[in-house]
Amino acid sequence: MQQLLLKGNIASQKQDWQQALNYYEEATKLNDCFADALNNMGTVYFQQKKFEQALPYYDKALTCNPHFLHALINRANTAYELKEYYRSIEDIQKVIAVKPDTAIAYFTLGLNYTRLRDFSKALRAFHQAKIAAGNDKKMEQELLVNHAIVYYYLHFYDSAKEELQKAARLNDREPNIYNTLSLIEVELHHYPEALNLINEAIRLDPRQSYYVNNRGYIYLLLNELTKAETDINESISRDPGNAWAYRNKGILYLLKGEYTPAERLLKQALGMDSFVDKIYFYLGMAYQKNGKNELACESFLKSKAAGDVVSPALLKNCK
Repeated sequence: MQQLLLKGNIASQKQDWQQALNYYEEATKLNDCFADALNNMGTVYFQQKKFEQALPYYDKALTCNPHFLHALINRANTAYELKEYYRSIEDIQKVIAVKPDTAIAYFTLGLNYTRLRDFSKALRAFHQAKIAAGNDKKMEQELLVNHAIVYYYLHFYDSAKEELQKAARLNDREPNIYNTLSLIEVELHHYPEALNLINEAIRLDPRQSYYVNNRGYIYLLLNELTKAETDINESISRDPGNAWAYRNKGILYLLKGEYTPAERLLKQALGMDSFVDKIYFYLGMAYQKNGKNELACESFLKSKAAGDVVSPALLKNCK
């Protein structure tokens, strides 16, 4: 079994996914509760972004070995990708209960709390990750960037920029530094600067669909709708699970005056991830344009509760 596991690991390192699966499956035929092989089968699917297919293998690995911390972390990461944030947190807390000095566990915890907009818990988790990571420079940079993302959500833009400058001193070729700086410049209405920064992120990592989608959003703000549509469609083609891209496509249709498909796409984005930024605001705009004033009011009130700036004019007829 161990020989088959080793062969599977070598195939995985070469990204020969089907061959790796074949070896792991052969190992599980000899022992259907071989937790290492089951965990690695899950990871083969995870690496291909087939998260729903990965999850059952992690579940079975943990059924066979409930104390398999690596599988717990892997299942938490998979749940995070599937936007099952509370499930992810539950697994991470199990890891921390057994091994409280695990930096990656606190880091993943911080990511989950960021998505849930529980920023105080996110910052505490990232702080614990920093303590546990010690002198790990790669982890330090990732923590600085994600710290900055939390500050961005809190509208502490100067603090966010300071963190990103620290991250750049460690490695100025990290694309997410420029992506996050671009998001900040968008909020400051510095759209040409934001465009330059997102283009740098794309230059450093042209495969990342999130960066292409973010550039599409900037083009929306610049009213360059043809360029926006090209980028947003490309992002969806690369990653059909990105709710932000569907939000942006909904905004595109709003700007084009096509309000029925705008409403459909924005509702789709909300159904995929209720924590997408300003989703209730744009959905409220679509409802209003389609004459659904009661639904528009509900969305605008939810948008305001989420911390978005909502014009009093949009709320004046809402109870």
